[in-house]
Amino acid sequence: MEKRLGFVLIFFLGIFLLILVKLFYWQVLSSDSLGGLAEKQRLSTIPIKAARGRILASDGSSLVINKRAYGVYLEPKKIDDKDKIISVLSKELELPSSSISANLSNSSLFWIPVAHKVDEEKVEDLKKFNLKGLTFMDEQKRFYPESSMAAHLLGFVGKNAKGEDQGYFGVEGYYDEQLSGRDGVLMQDQDALGNPILSGNRQNIPAEDGRDLILYIDKTIQYIVESKLKEGIEKYGAKGGSVIVMDPSTGGILALAAYPAYDPGIFSKFPSEYYKNPTIASFYEPGSTFKVLVMAAAINEGKVTAGKKFNEDGPVEIGGYTINTWNQKYHGEITLSQVLEYSSNVGMVFVEKQLDKNVFLRYIKDLGFGNLTGADLQEESTPQLRPANKWYEIDYATASFGQGIATTPLQMIAAVSAIANGGKLMEPHVVKSIKLADGKMINTAPKVKKIIYSKETTSVLKEMMVSAVDKGETRFLKPAGFRIAGKTGTAQIPISGHYDTEKTIASFVGFAPVDKPKFLMLVTIREPTASPWGSETAAPIFFSVAREIFPYLKISATD
Repeated sequence: MEKRLGFVLIFFLGIFLLILVKLFYWQVLSSDSLGGLAEKQRLSTIPIKAARGRILASDGSSLVINKRAYGVYLEPKKIDDKDKIISVLSKELELPSSSISANLSNSSLFWIPVAHKVDEEKVEDLKKFNLKGLTFMDEQKRFYPESSMAAHLLGFVGKNAKGEDQGYFGVEGYYDEQLSGRDGVLMQDQDALGNPILSGNRQNIPAEDGRDLILYIDKTIQYIVESKLKEGIEKYGAKGGSVIVMDPSTGGILALAAYPAYDPGIFSKFPSEYYKNPTIASFYEPGSTFKVLVMAAAINEGKVTAGKKFNEDGPVEIGGYTINTWNQKYHGEITLSQVLEYSSNVGMVFVEKQLDKNVFLRYIKDLGFGNLTGADLQEESTPQLRPANKWYEIDYATASFGQGIATTPLQMIAAVSAIANGGKLMEPHVVKSIKLADGKMINTAPKVKKIIYSKETTSVLKEMMVSAVDKGETRFLKPAGFRIAGKTGTAQIPISGHYDTEKTIASFVGFAPVDKPKFLMLVTIREPTASPWGSETAAPIFFSVAREIFPYLKISATD
């Protein structure tokens, strides 16, 4: 009997000890987490979304703004007709009824999100059904008033892995943090059913709206560029193309267009490959437009002059390879200015040979090739330059006329800016200023990356480029009376270690007025079928744009 009583005593003593241990765990070890859980049950937390910053053109007009929209939510405990609410939402919001039903089956939820960024018109339609348990919350939706205009430059807003708004590509992606602002939160006491206690505690941390961006983009020039590019792509049967217009004195991008384009407001309806901006992420060989940079280097080093004579008497042999002129024509003794007029590959090999190999490579690197431009656009990439010990005689020769060396359109136009503005390599920039919440403006100062050429050198090159336009293949395209500096380019497309003779990238780069340029423009056309030549595809697009922006920028025939 005593033995049995001992067992009972030990049993109850064990239970008592377990209770003590559990109490110690709850009250001491887990007090913080339990307190936090109690706080969560007591407090209702409602996020306050910050308004995303606007994106404005140089004149202050809207390129991207926010439009009023709504989040659609369900409160399961208030629903009196589950089947009807599933049917209405599925039909009106074009959602699978199975997903709505699955969410409603989770009885632990007080608040179920159904859809976000629903237009005001659609919400008004839903309200007419008088559905109990259906509620709406204010949101904002990104709105692009000009539809697809400047899509590749602007980018778009999508959802990240957490389901949150995030900018992708272009300015939306690059400046996402500044545009997003900082969300706020409203915390208030709630009862056991999740209803707010009006006399309870309430704390409001206000949202900090995103900053507005004012771009260098000129909407008039952007519209002209986009319409002329699309027209040219269709006319010349090309796969695609791009146009960049820059102010060479600041590096500011006045217009940027690429085709095919997409509408950032409904980006998901377009192929994802359209999102990439080819002016900063697609590589190409610049062809003869590169000649002006090499010629400028040789003149800058004092190795040649514009009037220096060269005997173009036939093809040139380099390391077992034969280099011809583009049209198999040879002009005998010509000046180096005529080398650009005739766009002579053979003449450029002569110019390249006047330069020390290390100096040649130094200019290429100093001009930014092989490095990012630093432009404020998301997803910029760059082709890499080969190491110096991997350059052979033939590589220097072909690079002199823009083959065997890759670049992006933005790198190329930035490099030519060093000729247009008197020698300075400018960093391309899209955003001109940032407007803070208090109205204060932060201006973006133009950035000179490096002085490449002397003013004397660029003055000579400008006249050589004017001569190339006036006497070269584009002489019949130029508006009468205007002085325009420019150069055509045609480069074959490399495929699997060789060049496709049927496919080219055609281009034209130019600027005006010549002495103090108000714009610098690069046109690139990918795989035109009507003609492979830059003089017959890219150049006509350049001059059609120029004709319209001359009066707009008040450039006269005497400039």
